[in-house]
Amino acid sequence: MECSWKTVLLLVCASLGVQYTAIRTLRDSLSGPCQGAYRCQTRRPRDSRWRALCDDSWPPVESSRKHILLFATTRSGSSFTGQLLNQHPGIFYVFEPLYHVQQAFTNSSSRLRRTLDRRALLGAYRDLLLNLYTCDLHFLENYIRPEPQDHVTGSFFRRSSSRALCSPPVCLEGGDGGAAATGPPDETWCPKKCGALNLTLASASCLSRGHVAIKTVRVPEVGDLRTLTEDPRLDLKIIHLVRDPRAILASRMMAFSDQFRAWKIWNATGRQPRYVDLSQITSTCKDMAASAETGLQRPAWLRGRYLLVRYEDLAFNPKDKATEIYRFVGLEMEDRVRAWIARNTNSNASSLTEWNYRYSTTRDSRATAESWRLRLGFDIVRTLQDLCSDTLALLGYRQVRSVAELRNLSRSLVEPRTFQPVT
Repeated sequence: MECSWKTVLLLVCASLGVQYTAIRTLRDSLSGPCQGAYRCQTRRPRDSRWRALCDDSWPPVESSRKHILLFATTRSGSSFTGQLLNQHPGIFYVFEPLYHVQQAFTNSSSRLRRTLDRRALLGAYRDLLLNLYTCDLHFLENYIRPEPQDHVTGSFFRRSSSRALCSPPVCLEGGDGGAAATGPPDETWCPKKCGALNLTLASASCLSRGHVAIKTVRVPEVGDLRTLTEDPRLDLKIIHLVRDPRAILASRMMAFSDQFRAWKIWNATGRQPRYVDLSQITSTCKDMAASAETGLQRPAWLRGRYLLVRYEDLAFNPKDKATEIYRFVGLEMEDRVRAWIARNTNSNASSLTEWNYRYSTTRDSRATAESWRLRLGFDIVRTLQDLCSDTLALLGYRQVRSVAELRNLSRSLVEPRTFQPVT
């Protein structure tokens, strides 16, 4: 019997590998030297929106087209930072599209999840990013569940976080950015007003916008992105967003209560439960430090392509830091971006729904950056400092040695540091 289930498991894993290889092979064979030719030939043969993609003289990289990746970890301020890019009228912004890949790979038995090859998952991530940067949103149909019908889906993750997906030509009801442009974040507004998402129209909108920006918290280390930085079809700019690990933990405890229940018990009682999973933060510290070390070593494949940004610097000086980010990616910071910063960094909203807390970008940014110091107990902070001391030192975060020092907000724990783009 022992042999039997192992054999079945091996066959299932082999089948997954074959299916994934088949998808990549089919994609490559259909695309050929002209990216997007398959879409032109089979979906919209007479549609002028696809005509330019069918020209064999299509160059590897359009010199003016920007491909931006906001590379971060969960609860590091990436939703707020992503909105700085989303406000630009020329940017087609996509929030966490790799969620669909992760779900497709992990919607199986726990035994199968443990056997999945990390390299296969990362390969799928990179394939999807490449296709999205070339505006092939149809490639998402390999992963969205339930599977889209006639290239239309009602299951696109966090569609409302993208102005482009909630405005013409994708959504005729949206105006230019819809309610998201003026009101607070609303997860339900866009699907209600716009209906299901037409991926063909979304691809057309992507082409018309000129630049593509994608946010992800699912790629562990910047080294996993090397093949994309070296791909001649892309001019990739990586914004590596980091945050004080102590603040990340405090935010995760508040946003994801069930997953961090043991941490909350520890924080409330001052006693560490035996079953607390320390890897929930140590793995974050390890990945964040590894990526920062790679970037700070300035390898040739990251030259002109990597910028390290501390969330705290952005929260304390949003206009200056946003200007630096836009200068790095090679775009002008429009007045609409400046107006959004003014509206969304001085909010004193007192009540937030669970969804709004998790994903809201309307905060007093300076207060939010320091609020963890009033919520975390000193025992947790001391333990985390021991576990992540190298990461804290590398990124310029001071440690505290007492409760009084922890609670003293007049003394910043963020050392003055200047992280220049890799050149």
